[in-house]
Amino acid sequence: MPTFAYTVKDRTGQTHNGTLQIDSRQALVEQLWKQDFVVLSVQEHEPRRGIMPIGRPTVPLNQLVIFSRQLATMVNSGIPILVALDAMVEQVEHQVFRQVLKRVKDEVEGGAGLSASLGKHPGVFSEFFMNMVKAGESSGHLDEILDRLATYLEKSDALRRKVLASLFYPALVSFMAFSITAFLVIVIVPQFKQIFTSLGAQLPLPTRVLLAVSDWLRQHILLEILAAIGLAVGVRTYIRTKRGQLWFDQTCLKLPIIGKLVQKVAIARFARTLSTLVKSGVPILTSLEIVAKTAGNMVVERAVINARASIKEGATIADPLTKSPVFPVMVTRMISVGEKTGALETMLTKIADFYESEVDTAVSGLTALIEPLIIAFLGLVIGAIVIALFMPVLTITSVLGR
Repeated sequence: MPTFAYTVKDRTGQTHNGTLQIDSRQALVEQLWKQDFVVLSVQEHEPRRGIMPIGRPTVPLNQLVIFSRQLATMVNSGIPILVALDAMVEQVEHQVFRQVLKRVKDEVEGGAGLSASLGKHPGVFSEFFMNMVKAGESSGHLDEILDRLATYLEKSDALRRKVLASLFYPALVSFMAFSITAFLVIVIVPQFKQIFTSLGAQLPLPTRVLLAVSDWLRQHILLEILAAIGLAVGVRTYIRTKRGQLWFDQTCLKLPIIGKLVQKVAIARFARTLSTLVKSGVPILTSLEIVAKTAGNMVVERAVINARASIKEGATIADPLTKSPVFPVMVTRMISVGEKTGALETMLTKIADFYESEVDTAVSGLTALIEPLIIAFLGLVIGAIVIALFMPVLTITSVLGR
C-alpha cells in the first residue's frame, strides 16, 4: 500500500502536515475532504530499500519495544487506551517519538482507532506494526499482541546486531590493511627511491615494479579519489533501482562466505515475521503481503509474492517457495507439513528459532575465518613490499662483500 505525504488547512486557517498509507491519492483526498480540510498538496513517498531494513530511521527500535511492552501492561491492567497513551507521552524521553505519540493520542481522542492512528505515521510505525495492532483490536487481545510484538522487535533487533557485529570487525581490519598498504606504497616507498637513485645501480625487477606502482599512484591520486567516489555513488544509485537491488541481493546470496549468512538471516526473518502475523490473527494474504514488503531481499520478496498468488489460486505456500534458491528443502517441507496439519505458525516458529541459532554459529565462524585470512593477506602484501625494498640493499651488500 503506497504512503502519501499531505499538507492541508483546517477551518481556522492553520496548516497541518502528515503521512498516511492508503490505496490511492484520490482516496486520500476524499478522506481529507470528509474531515473538512482544504488539501494543499499530496505527494507519494517512494519506499526505501536496504540489505536488512530492520528498524525505523527516525525512532530507535528500543523505543518501540518499550512502548509496546508498557502499553501492553497498561491495557492488561484495564487502563483505557487514551489514558495509557497520555501516560506514554509524558514519560517518553525521545523527542521525535514523543511528538508522534502526542499526535496519535490526539487522533485517538478524536475518535480514530489505535491502528488507524499509528498507520498515519509510517516513518515510525511500519505496516507490520500497524497490522499487528489492528489484529489485536479486532480479536480483543490487544495486550497479548502488543507483548508479542515487543518480543518480535527484540528478536529482530538482536538478529540485526549480530549480523552487524560480525561484519564490523572484518570491515575494520580490511580498512586498516588497505590504509597501511597505501601508506607504505605512497609515503614510504618514495623515500627509498631517492636512495636507490643515488646509487645508480640496476634495480631488481620487483623493486622496479613497486617503484612504478608508487609513482603512478602518487601522480594520479586525485583521479583515484574521484574514481572511487564516482564508483561508490554509481553503485549506490544502481542498487536503489529495482534491477540493481535484485542483482545486489542475488550477488550477496552467491558470495562464498557471506552468502550462507545472508540466506540464514533472510529465512529467520521470513519465518519469524510470518509466524508472528499468523499467530496474531492477521489474514494469511495480508501477512504474506507484509512479509514481502519487509523481506529486505528481493529474491525472498519474489518468492513470497509467488506464494501469495499461489494461495489466491487455492494452492499452498510451500510449492512456490520450493522453486526459490533461498529456501532449503527442510524449510519448505516443514511449511508444507504445517499447512496440512493446521500448525503453520508452530512450524514457522521452529524454523525461525533454528535459523537464528544457525546465524549465531555462522557469525562466530565468519569472524574466526575472515580474521586469519585478512591477516595473512596483509602479511603477504607488506612482506612483498619489504622484500622488494631490501632486494637492492642485499644486492649491493653482496657486491661490496666481494
